[in-house]
Amino acid sequence: MPSDITQRPAPFIWSGKSLGQARSMPGRFYTSREVFEAEREHIFLKHWFFVARAEELRKPGDYRAIDTAGGPILLTRDGNGELHAFANTCRHRGAQLLEGCGAKRSIVCPYHAWSYRLDGSLLRAPGTQDVPGFDAASEGLIPVRMSEWKGNLFLNFDNDADDLDTHLGAYPELFASHRVEDMRCVFRVDLPAACNWKMLLENAMETYHTGLVHARTVGAQTSLTFPGGPNWHAIQVQSDVSTAVLDKSAPPPFPQIDGLSDIARKGTFFTLIEPLTQLVFAQDCMWWLAVHPVAADRSVLSVGGCFPRAYTEMPDFEQRARPYFERWEAVAREDVAILERQQRGVSSVLYRPGVLSSRDDVVHTMNTWVAARLPAHLVGGSA
Repeated sequence: MPSDITQRPAPFIWSGKSLGQARSMPGRFYTSREVFEAEREHIFLKHWFFVARAEELRKPGDYRAIDTAGGPILLTRDGNGELHAFANTCRHRGAQLLEGCGAKRSIVCPYHAWSYRLDGSLLRAPGTQDVPGFDAASEGLIPVRMSEWKGNLFLNFDNDADDLDTHLGAYPELFASHRVEDMRCVFRVDLPAACNWKMLLENAMETYHTGLVHARTVGAQTSLTFPGGPNWHAIQVQSDVSTAVLDKSAPPPFPQIDGLSDIARKGTFFTLIEPLTQLVFAQDCMWWLAVHPVAADRSVLSVGGCFPRAYTEMPDFEQRARPYFERWEAVAREDVAILERQQRGVSSVLYRPGVLSSRDDVVHTMNTWVAARLPAHLVGGSA
């Protein structure tokens, strides 16, 4: 059962500077190349981030290529059914090996035909027969640290970082009754966004904007804030029906998940696992927003959706699920559009940080988390 503290939501939970004293972050927080490079060094390469659902690589031979702040990554499921994550780069001269997703018996470099098994070991290296002391066993693909939580795959470039369970802390307890391990991914779309990565996640963790930005879709919402943990935050939009569909005049296409806790039945949890992952738990599904930072003013937003396996086996599943797919993509595109305007706005030499409202509480907490991990001279006087 969830610990008592995680069950005490409040209209807002303020931390750090007091309400009335706290302001939004300075423009350089979102526009500076120096800040972005520091984030890459101190945050992106040192903390866990979500990349895929395990069932997206369902069969031996399946692979998925993804872009990350640490470079291209290749996920594979080998012939024994084991999942792996590797740097998507040939050990010969570095060419990217695969793109997209699909199935392969082996991985062949398109440049010089070095090939690898799906467990990363080197299979063939043409032209190396006359290389003295060539050791094929030491020339396999470079592994990346991977961990799984209930079917959600996370990566970390830092082998000395805390394990994923430690990073999550009490996070899993609050969502245990959703039985995420029994869900199946059925939707994924990647959207380019001409804005800073933090804007996408700050926006995802407040309902202040929904009545305006999403007036024609989800409409105005209010939320309660949970205490959260050192590396995660959560709010809940309370509603008796799923927030994952736009039409609230008819019953949701799918029933509530069996066995939800009392608090889970009250609405939808919008959560952030620092630094790059939002997981959303509704009464009938789960979806994610995973951000790939590209540059100070460019990102890619990955949106994916999952349902309990039993729902996906319904004969009319595709018809029932279509409103969810439409909602997830439409709302994400609305968010990207307003955040691109925000990016242009904070780029002004006349931009000055504004006073935060009580509805910006989690945004303030998120900014404080990031600022605490950057060199002080880059964020002095902020947060």
